[in-house]
Amino acid sequence: METNTIFQISLVAAYIAGIVALFAPCCISYLFPAYIGNVFKERNTILGMTFVYSLGILTIMLPIVLGARALSTFFFRLHDQMYIFGSFLMIVIAFISLLGLKLPMPQLGIQIKNKNDVSSTFLLGLVSGITSSCCAPVLLGVITLSAFSPTLVQSLLVGVFYVFGMVTPLYIASFFIKDRNILEKPWIKKQVKKVTIGSKEYQITVGNVIAFFVFFSAGLAMYILTIMGKTGMSTAQSASAQYIQSIALSVSAVTSRFFIIDILFIVVFGFVIYKLIRSHSK
Repeated sequence: METNTIFQISLVAAYIAGIVALFAPCCISYLFPAYIGNVFKERNTILGMTFVYSLGILTIMLPIVLGARALSTFFFRLHDQMYIFGSFLMIVIAFISLLGLKLPMPQLGIQIKNKNDVSSTFLLGLVSGITSSCCAPVLLGVITLSAFSPTLVQSLLVGVFYVFGMVTPLYIASFFIKDRNILEKPWIKKQVKKVTIGSKEYQITVGNVIAFFVFFSAGLAMYILTIMGKTGMSTAQSASAQYIQSIALSVSAVTSRFFIIDILFIVVFGFVIYKLIRSHSK
C-alpha cells in the first residue's frame, strides 16, 4: 500500500509541478515564444504539431527524470551557450517561416505525407527542453517522490506526466485557437508579397510575417538577455520552485486517498494522446 501511495503521489505531483514549471521565468522565456511562433507557422494542424513539440521536450527531459543527472549538469554548465544556440535557431526559423520553407525530415524508409514542418517543430521542442532544464529544482523534487518506485515504468510515467503537465497550458491554447478558427481568418492567409529566389517563387502571407516577427524578436531578445546574464535561475526563483513543490505535495496528500486517480490519469492521458495522433494523421 505504501509503494502504491508513493507512486500515486509521484504522478499527481509530477503533473502539477510540470504545469506550474511552465511559468517559471527560465522555462516560459523560450518555450512560450517558440510555441506561439510555431502556431502561426504550422497553423494547419495546431494540435498535432503541439504534440510533436511536446515530444521534442520529452526527449530531453525523460533522461533527466530517469536519473541522468550528468545530462542536467551538462546543460547547467553550458547554460549561456545553449540559450545563444536557441536564440540563433529561432532567428533561422524566423526566415524559414517567412518563406514558408520546410526542413527535410528523415524518412527512415517510411513514406510520410505531411505538409507541416515536423523537423523544425521537433527541433524547437528539443531546444525548449534543454532551456527548461534550469527548472531542475522542481523536477528533482518530483524525482525524489518516486525514489522508492520499484520499476522503471513508474519512473517513466513520472517523467511523462511532468512534461505533459508542462505543456498542458499550450494544449488548452491550441484547443481554443482551433475551436474558434482563429488562424483560419482570411486576413491571416492574405498574401503580402511574392519573393523570387533563384528559380523558385515564395508567397509571403500575413501569417508568415507574424511567425517571422515572433521568432525573430524572441530570438533577438533571448540573445541580448543571455549576454547580459539575465537568463539564469536566481536564488529567489529556486525558492519559488521549492514552494511550488510543497504545494504539489499538499495537493497530492489529498488526492492520494483515492486509488482510482492513477488509473483515471493514465486512461484520460492515453485517450488525449490517441485523439492528438488521429488529428495529426488526418
